[in-house]
Amino acid sequence: MSDFTHLDHRGQARMVDVTEKQPTVRSATAAALVRCAPHVVAALRDGSVPKGDVLAVARVAGIAAAKRTPELLPLAHVIGVHGVVLDAEVTDEGVALSATARTADRTGVEMEALTAVSVAALNVVDMVKGLDKSTEISHVRLIAKTGGKSGDWHRDA
Repeated sequence: MSDFTHLDHRGQARMVDVTEKQPTVRSATAAALVRCAPHVVAALRDGSVPKGDVLAVARVAGIAAAKRTPELLPLAHVIGVHGVVLDAEVTDEGVALSATARTADRTGVEMEALTAVSVAALNVVDMVKGLDKSTEISHVRLIAKTGGKSGDWHRDA
């Protein structure tokens, strides 16, 4: 079992101890797509969604979620989330979301970026579900990460 970093010698889940690691600058970018019906896309574009400014709420919710990642993921480290940028754009398919989280800490921010886009996507669904219950979240994925022991990584296009 010792080959698995998050399992102890008995096979039980544990948090990896990063105390001895030196803080370094790290970033991660994640993306998601909320697929919406054409009439929902039209309402998003003309600002007629009854619950209000969908993109603004999604941005704020995603940023807030990134900062609360360790509360949701029990093995995630509490780190200083020093910056989060969440972009939301209405496309012909729905709402494209992208989040970049940054830190100068002992472990990366991949989960913070993924949490940000996931919660932002959930907020889009919550705000448009009255217009179309078939709205769905898809393509939640890590796009890139920088820094740390494993170095930089970018998803192939």
